[in-house]
Amino acid sequence: MSESSAEAALAVASATAAAGNWRRATGLAGAAIGVVAAGAAAGVALERMTVGRGMRKKARLALDSAGPYGALRGMPGKAYADDGTELYYEVDDVEPEGGSAPRRRRLFGRKAPLPVTVVFSHGYCLSQDSWHFQRAALRGVVRTVHWDQRSHGRSGRGVRQVQDDVPVDIDQLGRDLKAVIDAAAPEGPLVLVGHSMGGMTVMALADQYPELIRERVVAVALVGTSSGRLGEVNFGLPVAGVNAVRRVLPGLLKALGQRADLVEKGRQATADLFAGIIKRYSFASRDVDPAVARFAERMIEATPIDVVAEFYPAFTDHDKTEALAHFRDLPVLVLAGIGDLVTPSEHSEAIAGLLPDAELVLVPDAGHLVMLEHPEVVTDRLADLLTRAGAVPAGATVGGYGSSTAQPG
Repeated sequence: MSESSAEAALAVASATAAAGNWRRATGLAGAAIGVVAAGAAAGVALERMTVGRGMRKKARLALDSAGPYGALRGMPGKAYADDGTELYYEVDDVEPEGGSAPRRRRLFGRKAPLPVTVVFSHGYCLSQDSWHFQRAALRGVVRTVHWDQRSHGRSGRGVRQVQDDVPVDIDQLGRDLKAVIDAAAPEGPLVLVGHSMGGMTVMALADQYPELIRERVVAVALVGTSSGRLGEVNFGLPVAGVNAVRRVLPGLLKALGQRADLVEKGRQATADLFAGIIKRYSFASRDVDPAVARFAERMIEATPIDVVAEFYPAFTDHDKTEALAHFRDLPVLVLAGIGDLVTPSEHSEAIAGLLPDAELVLVPDAGHLVMLEHPEVVTDRLADLLTRAGAVPAGATVGGYGSSTAQPG
């Protein structure tokens, strides 16, 4: 769908809402507007209009059963945020060479060095499973922690959001990450990896706990993220369309969040539209494996509209430019897709400009979910960062990361 058609879809949704047809409005607005904040906005592939709905539904079910993505699991654990929110995490441990650390201490009479732990933070409306390819590649190579941000994945709903109707802010996410680190990796060196909102979470951690960065963090990777000025992002829409979205979106999301039950029904009824929106704003290349595209769709679908509404204001207010100074003396990877419409690559260039020793990688033909779209690039650059930081030996071999490219039949 062209950008003008996208703008028309937004206008129709707004007009329907204004006419008072709530059920229809929640379906259209929940799919065409609410997803703007989720990392997807109006824009649907034309071919979806030429294929029967029943056939598309069967195809989605087949992809759900066939795709292996998101199936990796580790040792589960729970951390608790400062407001009591339950935060779910998983640890992929590495058996130290020569046996366990306690056994080596008995054998050699000294304490073994603590392993580096790589902590992965995911983006808005995703889950820890969004790092599937990188997780698969690093298994057995380095200790990793994957966690679900509050109200996402397997973590609990934000206590303050439910009890006090308080929107989330990025500082809260930074404190959540600190709670996960305290529970899952209380000692030893750390590498922090964040995508999109996860990168902002890492910045918030640095802003509030600079001593942790100074004393324990040995490297940082910021993928498809921003240090601020997200209110200026146009999502690839014309100026008039973007201005309309900015004007109505906060109030509309709040209203939709208050009628989440109806909106979820609307999202189910408009699954085809929703899928096209997600694909447009997640990927830039045309040959993404349909199973990978469906995997991303499932993660975003799993995020309730009231959670979308709770988190949206945080991005407009986000500004952690000054916090980047805490990473200045560390090995840093800044990576983004050139075709990212959600956190444009210019935002990564701005981050790298403030960290002159950082490695800046701009991936051609890649969108917002670059770690799923081009996993080989992200994994290779991340493995190099870990080597430079001393997290893995120079001769270590990172495992296969699979492919997100559609395979010929």
